[in-house]
Amino acid sequence: MRPRRIPVAAIQTPAHDRSAFESAWPRILASVDEAAQGGAKLIVLPEGTVPGYVLGTEPVSSDLLNDARAALAVSARRYEVTIVYGTALHVGGETYNAAVVLGPDGTQLGSASKRFLWHFDRRWFAAGTELEPLETPVGKLGLLVCADGRIPSIAATLVERGAEILVMPTAWVTSGRDPGNRENVQADLMVNVRARENGVPFVAANKAGVELSSVAYCGKSALVDADGAFVTRAGETDPQILSGTLELAGSSRALRRTFAPSPAQGGRPGLASARIAFTPATDAGELARLRELAVIADADGVLDATHASHPGGEREIYIAGVRAAVVSWETLRSPRGLVAARLAGIDLFICGPAPGEPEWLVPFARTRATELRAYVVAFADAHRAFAVDPDGAVIAGTFEGFRMAAFAYDAARAAATRVAPETDVLSGLRDAEAIRSRTPGAELVV
Repeated sequence: MRPRRIPVAAIQTPAHDRSAFESAWPRILASVDEAAQGGAKLIVLPEGTVPGYVLGTEPVSSDLLNDARAALAVSARRYEVTIVYGTALHVGGETYNAAVVLGPDGTQLGSASKRFLWHFDRRWFAAGTELEPLETPVGKLGLLVCADGRIPSIAATLVERGAEILVMPTAWVTSGRDPGNRENVQADLMVNVRARENGVPFVAANKAGVELSSVAYCGKSALVDADGAFVTRAGETDPQILSGTLELAGSSRALRRTFAPSPAQGGRPGLASARIAFTPATDAGELARLRELAVIADADGVLDATHASHPGGEREIYIAGVRAAVVSWETLRSPRGLVAARLAGIDLFICGPAPGEPEWLVPFARTRATELRAYVVAFADAHRAFAVDPDGAVIAGTFEGFRMAAFAYDAARAAATRVAPETDVLSGLRDAEAIRSRTPGAELVV
């Protein structure tokens, strides 16, 4: 299939409280019309556009939801565009946090409900249970909602099943730690990795501002190409119509590799904590000297580049009493590559260089560490090796002249997989694999 170029708009709306939806709605509709007049054929609105993200205890009126859909359908028909918007959705007595798709004739083509519920989502939303892309006039859409993007298996399964583009209504929040840099790990790191690892473009539409004085959004709506580069990206604080063209290739170029774990060696437990030194050195004489220095520095064990380049290939090892997996760059790069190992209890991964794409080693290592709540040690080249903690921070690394670094491995940090109240990463990984396994022929890798 020949590549197709699709004009796309992600509308970064100003945040509004649920109670202010009716006053905010005309401006949102006007933005949709403006985006369509600008030539967009796919328009994406944020998570919880209708009627808001924080719903509270009052039920959402079906009339309100129907009226909003009807108003967007008018724009879809008028401009012959496909619209994806975030909304509460009533189905079978449950309320879902959904991405709803309207076609150019105004009909509802389908929807996808958030699978990985975040924090207080569970107070009013049920979790989605499907992972199927949706056929539309602009292409086959893989729909995610916000925190779904933190679980690598969700996007990967959608692409495996034919999605040509990943589309995410989102409500990326920020801690406010630095008001001048409204951080969010998905916006700042994962959105690029998700596109590149799956080989398809990614669209994310977020909000700007504050909702209910207690939920701050980071903006940063984005259009990302299939290579993981930003086509365009919104600012942090203001509403914006983000427009650009994305190329849909029809099939992904993603690598699919998985590390298959074995039962823990003889049931041997891993240590709860250890100080692990690491070096990019390979020369036997230099390694001997560095190991002597590691003892002086109170390291419990030393990792070196030969661990990552061992002729035995991918395998499990113990380093300083800690169970670890040595994996290839291709496996680290694969979205489901480390999932089975993490679910089997491995929380330290060791990887060698990234041939042909060295600039991606850090983003992928940080993403894997964050999404799996694990430690990653990567050997980039003869001078650079680095360690990443379960929060995705590079915590130590070597450079020319500085030949050995060290970090504190703490099993308790990796075991803290509850990243928000009622939100556990390992549960999210298991749920995504369980949904995937329901299709005949799919293999459950847990």
